[in-house]
Amino acid sequence: MTDPRPINVLVVDDHPVVRDGLKNMLLAFDDLVLIGEAENGRAALALCHQNTPDVILMDIIMPGMGGIQATRTILGQYPQVKIVILTSFPEDDLIQEALEAGAIGYVLKNASIDTLANAIRSAYFGQLILAPEATKALIDIKTRPLKPGSDLTQREREVLALIVQGLSNEEIAERLVISPATARHHVSACIQKLEAANRAQAAALAIRHGLVS
Repeated sequence: MTDPRPINVLVVDDHPVVRDGLKNMLLAFDDLVLIGEAENGRAALALCHQNTPDVILMDIIMPGMGGIQATRTILGQYPQVKIVILTSFPEDDLIQEALEAGAIGYVLKNASIDTLANAIRSAYFGQLILAPEATKALIDIKTRPLKPGSDLTQREREVLALIVQGLSNEEIAERLVISPATARHHVSACIQKLEAANRAQAAALAIRHGLVS
Protein backbone atom coordinates (compact mmCIF):
# COMPACT_ATOMS: atom_id res chain seq x y z
CA MET A 1 0.00 0.00 0.00
CA THR A 2 2.37 2.70 -1.24
CA ASP A 3 2.05 5.70 -3.50
CA PRO A 4 4.85 7.66 -5.15
CA ARG A 5 3.42 11.05 -4.28
CA PRO A 6 2.39 12.53 -0.92
CA ILE A 7 -1.25 12.50 0.18
CA ASN A 8 -2.75 16.00 0.08
CA VAL A 9 -4.78 16.72 3.21
CA LEU A 10 -7.29 19.44 4.06
CA VAL A 11 -8.02 20.13 7.74
CA VAL A 12 -11.49 21.45 8.64
CA ASP A 13 -12.20 22.52 12.22
CA ASP A 14 -13.61 25.67 13.78
CA HIS A 15 -11.00 25.72 16.59
CA PRO A 16 -7.63 27.23 15.59
CA VAL A 17 -5.85 25.27 18.34
CA VAL A 18 -7.11 21.99 16.89
CA ARG A 19 -6.08 23.00 13.37
CA ASP A 20 -2.61 23.96 14.61
CA GLY A 21 -2.25 20.61 16.34
CA LEU A 22 -3.23 18.73 13.20
CA LYS A 23 -0.86 20.82 11.08
CA ASN A 24 2.03 19.99 13.41
CA MET A 25 1.04 16.32 13.32
CA LEU A 26 1.17 16.24 9.55
CA LEU A 27 4.67 17.73 9.56
CA ALA A 28 5.93 14.56 11.23
CA PHE A 29 5.12 12.43 8.17
CA ASP A 30 6.82 12.77 4.80
CA ASP A 31 3.93 11.18 2.92
CA LEU A 32 1.26 13.57 4.25
CA VAL A 33 1.05 17.18 3.07
CA LEU A 34 -1.27 19.91 4.36
CA ILE A 35 -2.69 21.85 1.41
CA GLY A 36 -5.18 23.95 3.33
CA GLU A 37 -7.27 24.55 6.43
CA ALA A 38 -10.83 25.78 6.90
CA GLU A 39 -12.96 26.86 9.84
CA ASN A 40 -16.22 25.34 8.54
CA GLY A 41 -17.72 23.32 5.74
CA ARG A 42 -18.47 26.29 3.50
CA ALA A 43 -14.84 27.42 3.60
CA ALA A 44 -13.74 23.84 2.96
CA LEU A 45 -15.90 23.67 -0.17
CA ALA A 46 -14.33 26.90 -1.44
CA LEU A 47 -10.85 25.47 -0.91
CA CYS A 48 -11.80 22.31 -2.78
CA HIS A 49 -12.60 24.51 -5.79
CA GLN A 50 -9.06 25.91 -5.67
CA ASN A 51 -7.03 22.79 -4.86
CA THR A 52 -8.91 19.53 -4.44
CA PRO A 53 -7.45 17.43 -1.60
CA ASP A 54 -7.04 13.67 -1.49
CA VAL A 55 -8.28 13.39 2.08
CA ILE A 56 -10.21 15.77 4.34
CA LEU A 57 -10.10 15.62 8.13
CA MET A 58 -13.55 16.99 8.96
CA ASP A 59 -14.98 18.11 12.28
CA ILE A 60 -18.73 17.57 12.77
CA ILE A 61 -19.98 20.45 14.91
CA MET A 62 -19.10 23.76 13.25
CA PRO A 63 -20.91 27.07 12.69
CA GLY A 64 -22.16 27.98 9.24
CA MET A 65 -21.95 24.57 7.62
CA GLY A 66 -21.33 21.54 9.80
CA GLY A 67 -19.30 18.49 8.91
CA ILE A 68 -22.13 16.21 7.84
CA GLN A 69 -23.65 18.72 5.43
CA ALA A 70 -20.19 19.62 4.17
CA THR A 71 -19.37 15.95 3.58
CA ARG A 72 -22.54 15.46 1.56
CA THR A 73 -21.97 18.66 -0.45
CA ILE A 74 -18.27 18.12 -1.17
CA LEU A 75 -18.71 14.50 -2.22
CA GLY A 76 -21.55 15.55 -4.49
CA GLN A 77 -19.07 17.67 -6.43
CA TYR A 78 -15.82 15.80 -5.77
CA PRO A 79 -16.68 12.10 -5.34
CA GLN A 80 -13.03 11.11 -5.50
CA VAL A 81 -12.23 12.91 -2.24
CA LYS A 82 -12.03 10.78 0.91
CA ILE A 83 -13.46 12.34 4.07
CA VAL A 84 -12.55 11.23 7.58
CA ILE A 85 -14.68 12.62 10.38
CA LEU A 86 -12.45 13.74 13.24
CA THR A 87 -14.52 14.66 16.26
CA SER A 88 -14.94 14.57 20.02
CA PHE A 89 -18.47 13.23 19.73
CA PRO A 90 -18.86 9.41 19.50
CA GLU A 91 -22.65 9.74 19.37
CA ASP A 92 -24.64 7.00 17.65
CA ASP A 93 -26.79 9.19 15.43
CA LEU A 94 -23.90 11.45 14.38
CA ILE A 95 -21.80 8.46 13.37
CA GLN A 96 -24.63 6.99 11.32
CA GLU A 97 -25.39 10.33 9.65
CA ALA A 98 -21.73 10.91 8.82
CA LEU A 99 -21.34 7.50 7.18
CA GLU A 100 -24.62 7.89 5.31
CA ALA A 101 -23.34 11.25 4.04
CA GLY A 102 -20.37 9.42 2.52
CA ALA A 103 -17.57 9.72 5.08
CA ILE A 104 -15.11 6.85 4.84
CA GLY A 105 -13.90 7.11 8.41
CA TYR A 106 -14.81 8.23 11.91
CA VAL A 107 -11.94 8.91 14.31
CA LEU A 108 -11.91 10.61 17.71
CA LYS A 109 -9.71 13.62 18.36
CA ASN A 110 -7.97 11.90 21.28
CA ALA A 111 -6.43 9.35 18.90
CA SER A 112 -2.64 9.16 18.68
CA ILE A 113 -0.82 10.87 15.81
CA ASP A 114 0.11 7.47 14.37
CA THR A 115 -3.56 6.43 14.44
CA LEU A 116 -4.56 9.64 12.65
CA ALA A 117 -1.81 9.25 10.07
CA ASN A 118 -2.80 5.64 9.38
CA ALA A 119 -6.45 6.72 9.14
CA ILE A 120 -5.51 9.23 6.44
CA ARG A 121 -3.52 6.62 4.53
CA SER A 122 -6.26 4.02 4.80
CA ALA A 123 -8.90 6.51 3.66
CA TYR A 124 -6.74 7.50 0.69
CA PHE A 125 -6.67 3.88 -0.44
CA GLY A 126 -10.42 3.51 0.04
CA GLN A 127 -10.49 1.57 3.30
CA LEU A 128 -13.18 2.23 5.91
CA ILE A 129 -11.76 3.41 9.25
CA LEU A 130 -13.83 3.39 12.41
CA ALA A 131 -12.72 4.16 15.95
CA PRO A 132 -13.73 1.37 18.37
CA GLU A 133 -16.32 3.73 19.85
CA ALA A 134 -17.83 4.25 16.41
CA THR A 135 -18.00 0.53 15.73
CA LYS A 136 -19.75 -0.03 19.06
CA ALA A 137 -22.20 2.78 18.32
CA LEU A 138 -23.14 1.26 14.97
CA ILE A 139 -23.72 -2.11 16.62
CA ASP A 140 -25.91 -0.42 19.21
CA ILE A 141 -27.92 1.26 16.45
CA LYS A 142 -28.53 -2.08 14.73
CA THR A 143 -29.62 -3.81 17.92
CA ARG A 144 -31.72 -1.11 19.58
CA PRO A 145 -35.49 -0.94 19.03
CA LEU A 146 -36.61 1.11 16.07
CA LYS A 147 -37.75 4.64 16.86
CA PRO A 148 -41.52 5.02 16.40
CA GLY A 149 -42.20 6.29 12.90
CA SER A 150 -38.79 5.30 11.52
CA ASP A 151 -40.48 3.26 8.78
CA LEU A 152 -42.75 6.06 7.57
CA THR A 153 -42.33 7.03 3.94
CA GLN A 154 -41.83 10.66 2.93
CA ARG A 155 -45.44 10.91 1.77
CA GLU A 156 -46.69 9.39 5.04
CA ARG A 157 -44.69 11.98 6.97
CA GLU A 158 -46.37 14.70 4.94
CA VAL A 159 -49.76 13.18 5.73
CA LEU A 160 -48.84 12.84 9.40
CA ALA A 161 -47.95 16.53 9.55
CA LEU A 162 -51.41 17.37 8.22
CA ILE A 163 -53.02 15.00 10.72
CA VAL A 164 -51.22 16.93 13.47
CA GLN A 165 -52.71 20.12 12.02
CA GLY A 166 -56.15 18.59 12.43
CA LEU A 167 -57.03 18.22 8.77
CA SER A 168 -59.65 15.67 7.70
CA ASN A 169 -59.01 13.03 5.06
CA GLU A 170 -60.77 15.15 2.45
CA GLU A 171 -58.71 18.21 3.38
CA ILE A 172 -55.50 16.17 3.25
CA ALA A 173 -56.47 14.92 -0.20
CA GLU A 174 -57.09 18.46 -1.39
CA ARG A 175 -53.85 19.80 0.14
CA LEU A 176 -51.67 17.06 -1.38
CA VAL A 177 -53.63 16.87 -4.65
CA ILE A 178 -54.42 13.17 -4.22
CA SER A 179 -57.68 11.23 -4.20
CA PRO A 180 -59.66 10.87 -0.94
CA ALA A 181 -59.12 7.10 -1.12
CA THR A 182 -55.35 7.58 -1.32
CA ALA A 183 -55.49 10.01 1.59
CA ARG A 184 -57.41 7.47 3.69
CA HIS A 185 -54.84 4.82 2.81
CA HIS A 186 -51.95 7.04 3.96
CA VAL A 187 -53.74 8.02 7.17
CA SER A 188 -54.39 4.36 7.97
CA ALA A 189 -50.74 3.54 7.28
CA CYS A 190 -49.60 6.30 9.65
CA ILE A 191 -51.87 5.05 12.42
CA GLN A 192 -50.79 1.46 11.89
CA LYS A 193 -47.05 2.15 11.77
CA LEU A 194 -47.22 4.26 14.92
CA GLU A 195 -49.29 1.53 16.56
CA ALA A 196 -51.82 4.18 17.50
CA ALA A 197 -55.47 3.60 18.32
CA ASN A 198 -56.69 6.52 16.21
CA ARG A 199 -55.53 9.65 14.40
CA ALA A 200 -55.54 11.73 17.59
CA GLN A 201 -53.12 9.34 19.25
CA ALA A 202 -51.03 9.25 16.07
CA ALA A 203 -50.78 13.05 16.18
CA ALA A 204 -49.73 12.94 19.83
CA LEU A 205 -47.06 10.35 19.11
CA ALA A 206 -45.79 12.35 16.15
CA ILE A 207 -45.30 15.41 18.35
CA ARG A 208 -43.76 13.44 21.22
CA HIS A 209 -41.17 11.76 19.00
CA GLY A 210 -40.41 14.79 16.85
CA LEU A 211 -41.67 13.22 13.64
CA VAL A 212 -43.07 16.50 12.34
CA SER A 213 -41.76 20.03 12.56
